[in-house]
Amino acid sequence: MEFKELLAKRRSVRKFATDRPVPADVVDRLLAAALAAPSSRNSRSTRLLVVDDPDAVARMADMRDYGSGFLKGTPLAIVVLGDTQRSDLWEVNAAIAATLLQLAAVDEGLASCWVQIAGRPRRKEAPDGERAADYLRGFLPIPEGCEPLCAVALGYSDFRPAPLPEADDTERIVRMR
Repeated sequence: MEFKELLAKRRSVRKFATDRPVPADVVDRLLAAALAAPSSRNSRSTRLLVVDDPDAVARMADMRDYGSGFLKGTPLAIVVLGDTQRSDLWEVNAAIAATLLQLAAVDEGLASCWVQIAGRPRRKEAPDGERAADYLRGFLPIPEGCEPLCAVALGYSDFRPAPLPEADDTERIVRMR
């Protein structure tokens, strides 16, 4: 697939075919692509937690009361983590890896959607209450010294979102001549 086509096809999809698991060899290729992401000073601070147990993924859906409910019924979620001891730029490194993961998913014929974890409370009306990351630590094997940035929901989907609308992005670009 051409890179331009890959970019055009990558869209956030929140509806997956729950009866079609992602094969292990596809998961392995996704993981390899994400771990090939560049990182600050080649720190390789990104860690990936594969969650394909339906009950665990369903519990993940309750990590926040907004933006994560669609995880129920998702066949696969990969939690993108950063090792905070390896790099102070773990969030940036993990974001790059998560982006490559989503692009690799398109190349494999999968749909995906990013769910933010870092900095998010479980309950919108309690912004200073329990954090989504702390909730996940209660049942996921998040390694010591690692912080979750996001979860990427992955699966096969018949849903095809509309293409991005045309936009005039000239004011978002600054050129020095």
